[in-house]
Amino acid sequence: MTTYCSLFLGRLCVNFSKRLSVSGSGKLQACPITSNAIHMCAQPSRTLLPTSQVNVTPRRDISWYNTLTADQLWKGMLATTGKAQTKARGKRPAKRIRKDLNRGQVIGEGKASVAWPGLNAPVLKDRTVQTMHTKEPDPEREERLLQIRTQWDKKKRRSVPPEQRGWTSKSWGGRRLGPPDPIPGETFEGFDSSVITVRRVFNMTGAQGRKRSMSALVVVGNKNGAIGYAHGKAPDVMSALRKAKNKAANYLHYIERYDNHTVYHDIESKFQVTRVRIRKQNKGYGLRCHRILKEICRLAGIRDLYARVYGSTNPINLTVAFVNGLASQETHQQIADRKGLHVVEFRKECGALPIIVASPQSAAPRDDVEEEPWDKELPLEWKEERPRRRVSNFVREGTIFF
Repeated sequence: MTTYCSLFLGRLCVNFSKRLSVSGSGKLQACPITSNAIHMCAQPSRTLLPTSQVNVTPRRDISWYNTLTADQLWKGMLATTGKAQTKARGKRPAKRIRKDLNRGQVIGEGKASVAWPGLNAPVLKDRTVQTMHTKEPDPEREERLLQIRTQWDKKKRRSVPPEQRGWTSKSWGGRRLGPPDPIPGETFEGFDSSVITVRRVFNMTGAQGRKRSMSALVVVGNKNGAIGYAHGKAPDVMSALRKAKNKAANYLHYIERYDNHTVYHDIESKFQVTRVRIRKQNKGYGLRCHRILKEICRLAGIRDLYARVYGSTNPINLTVAFVNGLASQETHQQIADRKGLHVVEFRKECGALPIIVASPQSAAPRDDVEEEPWDKELPLEWKEERPRRRVSNFVREGTIFF
């Protein structure tokens, strides 16, 4: 394609071709412009001097790299490639983290230490308009920026409040997630939830190979007898916890409590190879049991209890066995209706005087009372019997024993 030089290019051509020997008509004619060089000259019919050719190198102030955004550049740096990343197999390289390269820098501040009024300096000073001027150099600027970037690369220690910590430092067990998400007609006010266990599970597929996902077990309760538990499975931990928490709110059990602080009677529950023995306790005894059982009791509103676990301590089996045992207990009224007799309680402060806690409602109490075994009190096992403390006969002078 032929491009005709404008008047400006013609003048530029004359300036560049002052050393040319012009002959003939001396008029400027059309000159082709190529990408390698621009030949601007008067078109003579004679041979030109070797110094008459001018080579102009094109220069572009806008590069292709300047058109990319920061997100696109970071994506090229942090993108995971290779078969090990697409599949769930193979060795994976160390994870690279995106950094803030502008951390510690202030707009307008640089190595030149220039004061720009309205940017990094006031526009008016002593009622006079300031102009751009050079400030005193800051010798500690580079050292301060290097220190900030070095601290950014170091691993940060996350501070977690004591009420949000779990049973151990890094595990999810024991952490509280708050109430379930509200649904139409129910806000779950007064409910709370706790994480029992979070584990990584795998599923072998034909397309993706070994596919990894997270499984979570969460318990939900209102601390007033209502309690439920559920599993949640998702590719990431937070989604699995959210699914389990919202699902547990749909499977609530009501746990009967005696005097709103303990169970009505001793319970023994078994699920698979896990066996739990639960004993009723007086007020002020506290919760002396497995940490998973403590968390369930806290959400159910039980404050005094003793429980011992036999067999496997798998969190799932332990949760199912304990909740089933609590849900299977009978109240004093139900026992009285089933037996047809009065249910009495003996307290230490009352001596041998019995206290009637329930009477049959369907019919009068039976007259043919025979000695029947009380099946709501568990006998002690050999693991629960504590050996007698040995008292030493040695007494040192001046020592008082209470």
